[in-house]
Amino acid sequence: MTLEEALRALQPLLGDAVVVHANGYISRQSFTVEDRPGNFYMIGSMGLASSIGLGVALSRPDRRVVIYDGDGNLLMNLGSAAMIAFTRPANLVHVVFDNGVYASTGNQPAISGQVALDRIAEAAGYVTSRRARTPEELAAAFAAGLEAGGPAFILAEVAVEEGPFRAGRVTHTPEEIRDRFAAAIADPARAGSGAPREAP
Repeated sequence: MTLEEALRALQPLLGDAVVVHANGYISRQSFTVEDRPGNFYMIGSMGLASSIGLGVALSRPDRRVVIYDGDGNLLMNLGSAAMIAFTRPANLVHVVFDNGVYASTGNQPAISGQVALDRIAEAAGYVTSRRARTPEELAAAFAAGLEAGGPAFILAEVAVEEGPFRAGRVTHTPEEIRDRFAAAIADPARAGSGAPREAP
């Protein structure tokens, strides 16, 4: 499945969850699919979406928190997976989109093809760890993770993008991203009020 297909499969399941996004194409594609006030888009700071998502989940256990991560991002900050498993936030779902490359910088190979990140999450102590290869499998794994309680880990296998990346850049300033996200954390009704977008 493509990254866009994966994100569209998850879009109707988010509800009032707040979503912390890894930098690069994950933020850009999610912004294109549906820009929600409850979306925190990383601008730079590679590898830290999981750390920020954990902080939100621990400080607000009453809110559902989702991390949209990348294989390269998680590999850069692998200790966050251990900390997530150790602190065991029941309200956290950690989705890693794994295409086996560093897409934002030119598709240089990553090592996730030889290092199974879902097995690392399982060994670290996530409550559940699943792998999904189709949009249907991804939606089912996400729904199961929400039902079982977290921390839940889902590795979504996505295809390497061919040709120019079609999704535009996030147009909000960092300050706007921060302020919208803070308001969405405080008020669940404001988290998911974005408008779904048609595929470009």
